[in-house]
Amino acid sequence: MTHAPSPRNRSLRLDDADRDRLAPLLAGAAILGGGTDPIAWPEAEDRVIQGDCLAVLPRLPRASFDLLVADPPYNLAKDFGAERGRRMDDEAYEAYTGAWLDAALPLLKPDASVYVFGDWRGSSALYRALSRRLVVRNKIVWEREKGRAAAANWKSAHEEIWFATTSETWRFDTAAVRQRRLVRAPYRDEAGRPKDWVEDEAGRYRDTAASNIWTDLTVPYWSMPENTPHPTQKPEKLLAKLLLASVAPGGRILDPFLGSGTSAVVAKKLGRRFVGVELDAEHCLHALRRLELAGTEPRIQGYEDGVFWERNSSPRRGPTR
Repeated sequence: MTHAPSPRNRSLRLDDADRDRLAPLLAGAAILGGGTDPIAWPEAEDRVIQGDCLAVLPRLPRASFDLLVADPPYNLAKDFGAERGRRMDDEAYEAYTGAWLDAALPLLKPDASVYVFGDWRGSSALYRALSRRLVVRNKIVWEREKGRAAAANWKSAHEEIWFATTSETWRFDTAAVRQRRLVRAPYRDEAGRPKDWVEDEAGRYRDTAASNIWTDLTVPYWSMPENTPHPTQKPEKLLAKLLLASVAPGGRILDPFLGSGTSAVVAKKLGRRFVGVELDAEHCLHALRRLELAGTEPRIQGYEDGVFWERNSSPRRGPTR
């Protein structure tokens, strides 16, 4: 028996009208991804391409992208839509990572940045694959509070993002990714003035530099309109940080594992261009629908007035993540 969703459930669902409207766009994307001829600009721009990234990437324009952001299947025995994951040893996972990196890296500009998502199991293999091809700059650890408890182990509640660059020159806009934190201990100087914080209609807060530990993110769930059925969907707020830090307005983002389209949606909302490749047709449909909706709702929850607010702390438009 199928139960009707709660009225408060705001997850994205595709109805028959959506599928009828989006199917021709997906068919066009599938044809685009199914041949062998090069795909030139502007034909490739702002495209969701259905296909295997190893087949599609060699067809895209070389030295054209400012950022590679990749959320490949983790080294788990888990279904990721059309692709069924299987647990590999570290050497095999490193080889898998190297194969898609070797297909993607020729498409990047000489001063491009790279972000690759992973978990603790694949961390060493990802580092080796990246460090042999790129300059590894940092590792971001972000709190994924949605994990399940374990009977005889620590609950796994974080994931990782490796940050690398193609050269010794790269873009990083520190001002664009400042974190706004509420002040809970409002110290004042001898004259009674706020010390290292400000107060206005938004409350008492200070803006701090972004670190490599992120605790202000919420994994999409049923009451969030960005939520889809994708099993490993990342928050829009997370992708917004990466794009704002590393890509100028109008710059191009390449995502070879697009999933339900988060990087493409955030690129559209922030005035960047994108090419996304995704093997699973259902995920492509969700990505296309989300891109439609982004045209009328450009907001990214948790990102207000040019700063990233702590989880549930923005004074505007209700709770944020």
